[in-house]
Amino acid sequence: MKVKRALISVSDKTGVVELGRALAEMGIEIISTGGTMRTFKEAGIPVIAVQDVTGFPEMMDGRVKTLHPKIHGGILAIRDNPAHVQAMKEHGIQGIDLVVVNLYPFQQTIARADVTLAEAIENIDIGGPCMVRASAKNNKYVAIVTNPDTYGEIVEILKKDGEFTDAYRLELAREAFQHTAEYDSAIAGYLAQQVGKGAAK
Repeated sequence: MKVKRALISVSDKTGVVELGRALAEMGIEIISTGGTMRTFKEAGIPVIAVQDVTGFPEMMDGRVKTLHPKIHGGILAIRDNPAHVQAMKEHGIQGIDLVVVNLYPFQQTIARADVTLAEAIENIDIGGPCMVRASAKNNKYVAIVTNPDTYGEIVEILKKDGEFTDAYRLELAREAFQHTAEYDSAIAGYLAQQVGKGAAK
């Protein structure tokens, strides 16, 4: 399945301009959010705002932006299931073939000596893990990339083949689930410490 549409939303912007430029040069449509979208626009890379896809603005200080059927339907649809294809047509949902996401820097935030519980909570990513898990679950059709070190490799594969093998998407999914597992473990561990200190009382 050729990669035609990508969603890119990253906290760590390392290498994202080079990635976006390479994808755009291959004719791959890019959807993006917030700071990532601004980074692309400043670099002159064509990009579509998530809110132009969903029809809803980013709201609640960015807490709600990608949690929408037009995003998750595009990620989770089984492309050779007629009922899913029909639902996409009925609701104007386009497939998303590549998702590039890394998460709010929770671990880096709680490493600060002066961090407050409120700051830590605000750095718990919600939309990012949802997209990562949805993409990883539907890895037969969607490639999920969570590590900037992988950008060069995926660009080379797409330049050569225009698509990813099933085995490669499965490996990316494995990495993605490991990434979210470690992220959630860090959150649970931190909150356990706060409970132990009586912060939640």
